[in-house]
Amino acid sequence: MKTDNIERYLNSFGKQVVNRSKGNLQKAKGGGTNLENSISFKVITDADGFAVQFYMSSYGTFVDKGVSGNKQKRTFKDYIGQTISSPYKYTNKQPPPGILAKWIKKKGIKGRDKKTGRFISNMSLAFIMGRAIKRDGIQGISFFQKPLGLGLKQFGKDLLGSLKEDIIEGLITVK
Repeated sequence: MKTDNIERYLNSFGKQVVNRSKGNLQKAKGGGTNLENSISFKVITDADGFAVQFYMSSYGTFVDKGVSGNKQKRTFKDYIGQTISSPYKYTNKQPPPGILAKWIKKKGIKGRDKKTGRFISNMSLAFIMGRAIKRDGIQGISFFQKPLGLGLKQFGKDLLGSLKEDIIEGLITVK
């Protein structure tokens, strides 16, 4: 049986989900992030049929689904639209201050001492921010879940049309 239309449709589904995910990240985090550049997809064909696999940097799931703090629960909306508690949680560790200090420097953030108003070092600010992240967590932004849900809604409706076209093209008339 021919499968050109199904493959073409799955490729357009993958492109649509990736493009919308990147757009959501641009709105939420600004453009050109490493996470945004890492999002891609691949259509896999094997004996069982077809699959669309999506790829992104490993920390993308934390940004998408959020991370609960040790004092506050965080949630995200899944591809169906249900609000679900984040599967990830800070327990006894907090984000490394070195990584946060690099982010603080890149963003040009300056912290001040509460008592005297003097500027504090980036490492001190990173430690304070890390402690707050450990306590409160990170809210998920569902940048990938929403486009996936939209794509799946459209996917079910249009897939049968592509399958029908492939079957019709694959028919052989015998006299």
